[in-house]
Amino acid sequence: MALQTAVWSRKGFDKIVAINNAYRIRPDWDYAIYPWDFPSERHPVAGPGQRLVTESEFVPAQNAYGGFVYAGATMAYTAAYWALAQLRPKVIAVFGCDMHYPAGEETHFYGQGSPDPLRADITLRDLEAKSARLMILAAMQGCAMVNLSKGPSRLLFARGDVASARLPDFDAAKAQAALAREEELGYVSASGRYWEELSRFDVAEIDALDAMWRAAL
Repeated sequence: MALQTAVWSRKGFDKIVAINNAYRIRPDWDYAIYPWDFPSERHPVAGPGQRLVTESEFVPAQNAYGGFVYAGATMAYTAAYWALAQLRPKVIAVFGCDMHYPAGEETHFYGQGSPDPLRADITLRDLEAKSARLMILAAMQGCAMVNLSKGPSRLLFARGDVASARLPDFDAAKAQAALAREEELGYVSASGRYWEELSRFDVAEIDALDAMWRAAL
């Protein structure tokens, strides 16, 4: 799916953020973002006007929005939260981030690797809830999320194009209650490496938070 963007016109897009291997699809990306364990032989080389984004930047950005435990530790969400913090956009349009993986197909920025959302992880138990949280926090900042793909998706973002993107309706009181509960629990890992302190986190509490975010949308 992601390969379709190789022939897309750049018109209508101010910045292109390429996740992991996606920088290989077209040469005119503005930012390439990848995690600490992205193989060194795959690291992109930034040209004029291009910039690489690693954990030194995206961990503080994600922590500013509550951290990985609440946001969902997969690069699709991490890239979006970084964009919210760094670019302050009016619209974030995503493609190839549906987290739907038909057997044997290359559909996303992972190629045929082992996609993050398929691993057993306390932060990825409800991908739809994590997308609801992202959509609501973006809306609070005046940013609309839109999914450009037409295929099956775990994202709850509206479908459409950049021009059709609109802020979603959500229950502000329920969203504030979810944020307050996050504050009470204090499940923020300053380093971003939450897996090194799993004993701090109660899965039942995380599931309850996910339910709160679903209910707020």
